[in-house]
Amino acid sequence: MKNYRLLITYDGTRYKGWEHQPGAETVQGKIEVCLGRMLGLSASPEDYFGANPPIELIGSGRTDAGVHAKGMVASVKLPTEQSPDTIRDYLNHYLPDDIAIREVREASDRFHARYNTTGKTYEYTIFDGPVKPVFIRKYYTALDEPLDADRMAEAAEYFVGEHDFKSFCTNPKMKKSTVRRIDNLAVRRNKGYVTITVSGSGFLQNMVRIIAGTLIEVGYGRIEPSDIPSIIEAKDRTAAGPTAPAKGLCLLAVNYD
Repeated sequence: MKNYRLLITYDGTRYKGWEHQPGAETVQGKIEVCLGRMLGLSASPEDYFGANPPIELIGSGRTDAGVHAKGMVASVKLPTEQSPDTIRDYLNHYLPDDIAIREVREASDRFHARYNTTGKTYEYTIFDGPVKPVFIRKYYTALDEPLDADRMAEAAEYFVGEHDFKSFCTNPKMKKSTVRRIDNLAVRRNKGYVTITVSGSGFLQNMVRIIAGTLIEVGYGRIEPSDIPSIIEAKDRTAAGPTAPAKGLCLLAVNYD
């Protein structure tokens, strides 16, 4: 039994997120079933989220329905002598066109894609120009009026550091700590696009999308940049802005020591 590390890209448009679910199309589910077929297993898709799954693909995190990824990392232990490149090529041959395995390589037995994570980087893309780009419409959120990206960049500085981000979490029953560390949050304007790039130790449920939604409110003058500290301090979801649409969000990279 060898442990493998997979680097995965996917278009999340038609999936109910990363994590496998009964009766739902998910990225994890697609890859697990494909790996099972490679190993000659006759298990049904439902067997993979039971008590004793034939294969357990462990993702570095869980992206929501409609969210994309360029650099999702997963680990899986497989009883096979096939080379990493052979595994990669098999998966890419049989997976749907909206999922691609960029790399497969052997990892140490102790490598765990989720527990060993030290940080992640996400990017949220907005288009507020006059003519919407048609062919990449699934990968940005379109707004009718232009944003003030300078105001958004000013507000972004207040998020950097370690804070209790309870105001930016959609799970009201969160029992674990809602303290997270943001290492960098940048807002950039490039013609009709505004991108929000955020790196940190980890993120709460919908946290990046709520930060994006809050910064959009700042860009429209409905929230002042100087209001961000009090919104964080409130530890109340209703204090922050709306949750931005999923399709604008992409997981860029996952970091490990």
